[in-house]
Amino acid sequence: MKKKCKVSILTKTEMKFMELIWKLEPINSTALVKECEKTFEWKKSTTYTMLKNLCGKEVIKNENAIVTSTLKKEDYYGARGRDYVDEHFAGSLPMFLTAFCGSGVKLSEKEKEEIRRLIDEC
Repeated sequence: MKKKCKVSILTKTEMKFMELIWKLEPINSTALVKECEKTFEWKKSTTYTMLKNLCGKEVIKNENAIVTSTLKKEDYYGARGRDYVDEHFAGSLPMFLTAFCGSGVKLSEKEKEEIRRLIDEC
């Protein structure tokens, strides 16, 4: 059985917030409030509501006013990618790649090499 991500799919707003946390962590919650005000034009209460919700989902933690993620960015996106392939391509990565490449997408030589390297590492 494939490993599932421990968290449900995050909303677009939660993802923007998580991207900011992944970029700045560890970050003091007061500094995060200021950053969210500047970046998203959020009020303090909005940031603290988002913090509470994501702490409840166990995606981040806020200990001693220091916010850090408990879920790595790569792990989240990897799980979402696997979920997508599972849902839309019966779990078949070759079927996904066939559909992807058949859609007219042209990969550069660098991209092809990177994909070959990744396959070799699996």
